[in-house]
Amino acid sequence: MSDLLERLRGRGWRVTAQRRVVAEVLDGDHVHLTADEVHARAVERLPEISRATVYNTLGELVALGEVAEVSTDGRAKRYDPNAHQPHQHLVCSGCGAIRDVHPIGDPLADLPAGERFGFTVSEVEVTYRGLCSSCR
Repeated sequence: MSDLLERLRGRGWRVTAQRRVVAEVLDGDHVHLTADEVHARAVERLPEISRATVYNTLGELVALGEVAEVSTDGRAKRYDPNAHQPHQHLVCSGCGAIRDVHPIGDPLADLPAGERFGFTVSEVEVTYRGLCSSCR
């Protein structure tokens, strides 16, 4: 069983065939699929699943905090099931591929107190950009 599906069952989420397929499609390392990609992969497993069901399920997963929405450079939103592990993203400026990365150190500590302008900072998002080996 996928980690995501296991977490959802532990929370008492009602697991229908459609929801199960969406959770299974999102399982794995470095998964950052668009809603259309999730739908296309879900249809391979469950041909009758509708686009609306996929979109609604993704919305529920985001609302539950089990999946994070990732937006980069005005491209389609992508869905990251690695919502419980602190990480940043490495994004290819060419093809848009996204990889999870785990830099050493605390990016919050790198922001000097004088640059916080009175904010109480609760989270930091850092995006590394460059070209992947396929786009170079």
